[in-house]
Amino acid sequence: MILGVSGFVKGDWKNIDEIVMDKVASLGFKTLQIRISDPFSTTLKDIEKIKTLYKKFDFYMPQTVGNYGGNLISENKDLREKDIIFLKRMIDITNELESPNTYLRPGSHNINGAWKPHKNNYNEKTWDTLIESTKIVCDYAEKKDVMIAVEGGVACPVNSPKKVKDLFEKVDSKNLGLNMDPVNFIKDLDTAYKNTDLINEFYHLIPHNIIGCHAKDFKIIEGLLPHFEETIIGSEDSMLDNDSLLKGLSKINPDAHVLIEHLADDDIPKALAGLNNVAKRNKIIWDD
Repeated sequence: MILGVSGFVKGDWKNIDEIVMDKVASLGFKTLQIRISDPFSTTLKDIEKIKTLYKKFDFYMPQTVGNYGGNLISENKDLREKDIIFLKRMIDITNELESPNTYLRPGSHNINGAWKPHKNNYNEKTWDTLIESTKIVCDYAEKKDVMIAVEGGVACPVNSPKKVKDLFEKVDSKNLGLNMDPVNFIKDLDTAYKNTDLINEFYHLIPHNIIGCHAKDFKIIEGLLPHFEETIIGSEDSMLDNDSLLKGLSKINPDAHVLIEHLADDDIPKALAGLNNVAKRNKIIWDD
């Protein structure tokens, strides 16, 4: 599997340079996620710069992520169409970079963010709109030979392993895959304490659709109303069964990417050490 990271870049992909690449490579990573704010300003020079840098540092071409917001499920047709057009341009860029996949976030009706909850995220109309949007995106991706990496979580319409499976069945595209991120699906204490079951449910329901994962961890914040926060892999309070996550992923897709994310730059080496300990325990060797 390919070990990578989302981090060390101030701003978006146009700030990736040799200093950034050298830092990432020095830690042992073999790819760096590309985040794009404005795909419509992308030039051939931008594409060639990234391809040259990744080749120089012997990196795998990475997953691309567009900052397009969360309007794939919007009732406003103009906003929805804007995000679809944005994603199509991301597919073009991903194809030009010869990167393996680009990221799809299902979205939210919450104006504060695509990963913020809203009561209407779970109704039938929203689900049907998401299916329609995803079909449009995947039809275009098939023409460009680019994989779409959908992600889910409790705050969005794709809020369980079963809903992920339902999405694949409804969209029915060979170019749709899952970017697995089990922390996003920790919905209650029972799931938190039994997160091995959650992880294994993904591997049971959609073993052939998982194309990679985002590596992170979580902890319980104790209180009368307990809740969850992300934490560093391998820290004293971390709870995710990363052993089951990596073992399962290595079996079903040994070519998958594993990207550490959502951490301050100073915390990434700590998470990397934690993840490498998991890999070592399970005799998993990262791709060179």
